[in-house]
Amino acid sequence: MNALKIMPLLLAAAALSCLLPGCEDRPAQHGSSSAPQSRPATQAAPQQASAGAAVAKPAAAPWPPAPAGDMVLAPNLLAANYYVVLDGSGSMTDSQCSGGTSKMEAAKNALKEFAASVPAEANLGLLAFTESRIRELVPLGGGNRKQFAEAVTSVTASGETPLRSAITSGYAKLEAQAMRQLGYGRYILVVVTDGEASMSEDPRAQVSWMLASTPVELHTIGFCIGQNHSLNMPGRTMYKAADNPAALRQGLVDVLAEAETFDTATFEAQ
Repeated sequence: MNALKIMPLLLAAAALSCLLPGCEDRPAQHGSSSAPQSRPATQAAPQQASAGAAVAKPAAAPWPPAPAGDMVLAPNLLAANYYVVLDGSGSMTDSQCSGGTSKMEAAKNALKEFAASVPAEANLGLLAFTESRIRELVPLGGGNRKQFAEAVTSVTASGETPLRSAITSGYAKLEAQAMRQLGYGRYILVVVTDGEASMSEDPRAQVSWMLASTPVELHTIGFCIGQNHSLNMPGRTMYKAADNPAALRQGLVDVLAEAETFDTATFEAQ
């Protein structure tokens, strides 16, 4: 059989084979080979999205943290809270800048006036470091202005200046109150000091964390020490340099004046 007779038979056989099931599913043997059954580009997209999610910043920790057990809520969830840290170190016995009396006496007088001016619905507390010890003299609460004045009067000046530890303790008291107020209200730490921290008591790291991670505000009145103080952090802390008793009193008045801008209407607008 010659080639001319064989060719029609081969063509007929090829045509018949394409009528059988599965012919259309057979992979092409010619042309472009870029039509694979899977699509790597499509598979890579979820990996890219996952990688993007992995570098996202984690959500900030809630404040205040949830209490460990049962807790009684505060009667006024919107109350402002003022917690005073009083420097009772030995240098407060000096009379520099204090108008003929000791710096401690000038601070006591100013703080008693401050306590009398704190709004009745606000909470007030007092901590002092003296004799190289940190002591809470008045727990944070309301209706305690007389107790506050008496406690301030009893403070004697001696010892060093553990600013970091005192601020950490004061912050802990405000955080505990914030739990009872479900985080509502205002939280103000007021420091009255006449000097820098003792060795190993630099407060800047603790203060930086507190201001970046919580709504607690820090007001410092530096008595007879000027502007050059570790707690003077422009843009982050409120710092007043007081070089006489009148300026010290005014610094405490300013703490209350700034707090008056926060009211229920402001809270509801947030």
